[in-house]
Amino acid sequence: MRDIMGMMSKVKEMQAKMEKVQADIAALEVQGTSGGGLVTVRLNGKGDMLGLKIDPSLFKEDDVEILEDLIVAAHQDAKKKAESTAADMTRELTAGLPIPPGMKLPF
Repeated sequence: MRDIMGMMSKVKEMQAKMEKVQADIAALEVQGTSGGGLVTVRLNGKGDMLGLKIDPSLFKEDDVEILEDLIVAAHQDAKKKAESTAADMTRELTAGLPIPPGMKLPF
């Protein structure tokens, strides 16, 4: 019976930690760039765009297609960074737990 109580206590503790990690991930802000820094995109941990900066040198009629590609590339860079940081934060939380590879946690 003590084992079950101890396990339930650990589960509640893990759940509280996971909620904190999820809040930290949501508050996370990452920046992605492309074109050598000509385009910068800021995202939160959920992948929502928070901001976009474009170097004025790209505002030429002939460069619209290039600018569009750079915005997409900067967004992808920022999203990859957000996902990587979120994965690292989650991995730190679950370190040492006997979780089989490929198993998804319910929280």
